[in-house]
Amino acid sequence: MANFSKSNVPQFTVDVYQNEYLPEGGREVNAIATVTSTGGGTVGSAVGAPHLYAVGEGPDAAVAIMVDCSGSMDYPPTKMRGARDATAAAIDAVRDGVHFAVIGGTHVATEVYPGGGRLAVAGPQTRTQAKEALRKLSAGGGTAIGTWLRLADRLLASADVSIRHGILLTDGRNEHESPEDLRASLDACAGRFTCDARGVGTDWEVKEVTGIASALLGTADIVADPAGLAADFTQMMESAMGKEVADVSLRLWTPMGVEIMFVKQVAPTVEELTDRRTEAGPRAGDYPTGSWGDESRDYHVCVRVPGADLGQEMLAARVSLVVPAADGTVQTLSQGLVRAVWTDDMAASTSINPQVAHYTGQAELAQVIQQGLDARKSGDYDGATAKLGRAVQLASASGNADTAKLLSKVVDVVDAATGTVRLKARVAEADEMTLETRSTKTVRVKK
Repeated sequence: MANFSKSNVPQFTVDVYQNEYLPEGGREVNAIATVTSTGGGTVGSAVGAPHLYAVGEGPDAAVAIMVDCSGSMDYPPTKMRGARDATAAAIDAVRDGVHFAVIGGTHVATEVYPGGGRLAVAGPQTRTQAKEALRKLSAGGGTAIGTWLRLADRLLASADVSIRHGILLTDGRNEHESPEDLRASLDACAGRFTCDARGVGTDWEVKEVTGIASALLGTADIVADPAGLAADFTQMMESAMGKEVADVSLRLWTPMGVEIMFVKQVAPTVEELTDRRTEAGPRAGDYPTGSWGDESRDYHVCVRVPGADLGQEMLAARVSLVVPAADGTVQTLSQGLVRAVWTDDMAASTSINPQVAHYTGQAELAQVIQQGLDARKSGDYDGATAKLGRAVQLASASGNADTAKLLSKVVDVVDAATGTVRLKARVAEADEMTLETRSTKTVRVKK
């Protein structure tokens, strides 16, 4: 375990959990890397240090709130009212000195506040003006989310800050641009700002909203009742205000002959990172993790090592946390090592590390929920019953009570331990969408 201990920035630690023992002929090495950031909160001033600031310390953050104003936001009228109230609550949670803007989204994106292609700087006066501007928001028009994201990107890029964040609210499907156009917008914005996405009501497409959050390293959720929006927006903004370090990457270095099978975040949510690798020198690659406040996340790294004789050991991978430094180099915040040791001790080589076992189950849980819901939608009720039964079994065994509760609204549980369930004949759309949206949320290993 190593850590980054300058007093003026958050301290990062990497703890690696694994069973390093392989049987004769064993090739696959699994490890869970727990990354923890603590104690942020003062302006970075060390020579050569990256621009690391707590968000409240001078204007080192910018946030854009994108509010759906398409025609469907008027049905029922409480939806638009809820969105206005939620945006006002979020504006109240923006700290003094932070740059911000409000965007109205239809088939085109409109600057609601401050306008003129710029950002406002939060203070008592600008917050009041922004809330006044919200009163002009009315519903009408279509939905082209890619245009909202591109405007947010342009506005956020105009501020000389290290933390850029978006909050996006939609209530409908992205019907006024092609999926390819939205994907192109997401590709253009990826790595430039992070974004939390929320679907309000039940007329939006879960895979669209979760896809936006995933591409932009943010969170996704459903707010089925517009009355819950203000509390959710406040919480999202407070979380954004707590971010202190931007552009953190997980760097994986592997020796010659080692093949990377996958890299995924497994807590607090399952997020596949394998395909997001960017090369970072000989045998090293960076996987983006976005912005960090005081928090902890877990990553599952799986590599395939060359065969070796009994008694041999090797470094299978080095996991580092890096950020760009002011001088164009990168700064290593912390690192941990993944090892492989070949042994003929059967007990040592066959025991599965509890962390690895737990998160392998949580990743499978997310997958079988998705497969079960897809099967249910396509009319394959036997397939849906089998997959959702397995999900109930996994949620029960791992103590994932939140997911178990959501599953119980879609299936009748006969026996959780064996995964014996019956599909419910009638399921509220909001319950099904909530299960799908939150299917990737995991629980930590009980220490």
